[in-house]
Amino acid sequence: MAEQSKLPQRHPQEKIDRLIVDRLLESDPQEAMALAELARLRIRYKGFPGATDIQENLDRLLIEWHMTEEQLFAKTRELHATEPIYQVKAKKYQEQEDWN
Repeated sequence: MAEQSKLPQRHPQEKIDRLIVDRLLESDPQEAMALAELARLRIRYKGFPGATDIQENLDRLLIEWHMTEEQLFAKTRELHATEPIYQVKAKKYQEQEDWN
């Protein structure tokens, strides 16, 4: 039996997420959407056995923004409780959330 490849897994959203991470690297850490996107991607990639470049960039953002993951999550919970961060523009996206 052939040995399975030891290559890291590719996340199905990796190409789209790479674009988001690149934008975050240029973003203002005080923007609600930037904080929400960073938190969402931290959750998506936590424990994922691949996409190490994205995971390293997410770690880098926390360092550059002078936040711990716990602080990020607390801030985004507060933001979500007080304002709509994600506003759906198209009906087709209302039926599907992008949390995978």
